[in-house]
Amino acid sequence: MHPHRPDPRTLAQQAVDTIEDFDGPYRGFRRAHAKGACFSAVFTPNGSAASLTTASHLQNTEVPAVVRFSGSNPNPNMADLLSPAKGMAVQFHLPDQSITNIVAASIPVFFARTPESFIDIMKTAAAFKQKELSLPEKIGAIIDHFSESKNAFFHLGALKPPASYATIPYYSIHAFYLVNDKGDRQAVKYEWEPDLGVHTLSAKEAKSLPSDYLEEDLIKRTGEARVRFKLNLVLGEPSDPTDDPTLIWSDQRTRLEVGTLSITGPIPEPESLVMDPTLLTPGIELSEDPILNFRHEAYAISHHRRSVME
Repeated sequence: MHPHRPDPRTLAQQAVDTIEDFDGPYRGFRRAHAKGACFSAVFTPNGSAASLTTASHLQNTEVPAVVRFSGSNPNPNMADLLSPAKGMAVQFHLPDQSITNIVAASIPVFFARTPESFIDIMKTAAAFKQKELSLPEKIGAIIDHFSESKNAFFHLGALKPPASYATIPYYSIHAFYLVNDKGDRQAVKYEWEPDLGVHTLSAKEAKSLPSDYLEEDLIKRTGEARVRFKLNLVLGEPSDPTDDPTLIWSDQRTRLEVGTLSITGPIPEPESLVMDPTLLTPGIELSEDPILNFRHEAYAISHHRRSVME
């Protein structure tokens, strides 16, 4: 550990504090992705990942799952249109009664490279929030201070209002290692590909919809038929960074379809639900990404604060 660097828990506390300073806190809600909706699902692997990993949900047996769709904002009352980045978190319930998660977002990169830069960027964003600047001016000022955030803001700016949670592709942002029974390791990123294709709305169309239109739409869709996503593995090559979530991998990388997630219907959100991306199962390992490795403590602190109604 760096002699002047706070321990991971202190860093995580500081990070959650900066989110609250930016917007919040909202008692009883997550510190990020506060507004969301949960659905039951079944994941059916096709066996094509079996040579890459011993993970039980990527073999040949289907497993039940819980899916939480969300907006990225800390404000649980934010209209869907005003929170452009969306999240899709999937918790797999494995045959041995354990769980593992895949946490994904509608942009493929993160805006911070390290926990320290995350804290600095959030502090800067909170300070700019108090100034009489337009949103593009605020974003430009953040990029001027933190060049590592430019990829994330580029992708964020390119987002159009989604027609549905079911018509968005979602990306894991972080890299992981799959490990097979021989000990071979393969760097991967996850992508959820919607069976319905990608469909967006014009700003005019989106403004005419209710503030909770995405949840309402998905409840209606699952009442009529299952909503499906394909799970693709993006196979990393030795030159691909596994320690920096602000950098995107080449579009030329091989994608391997490894299964289908079938969403069956809405469920109440379990109070104990924590979509921690570091909660893994044998056959999957964390990469060197410092943001990924830091998220366990941050999720634990956020969960504690909302559990005690802070």
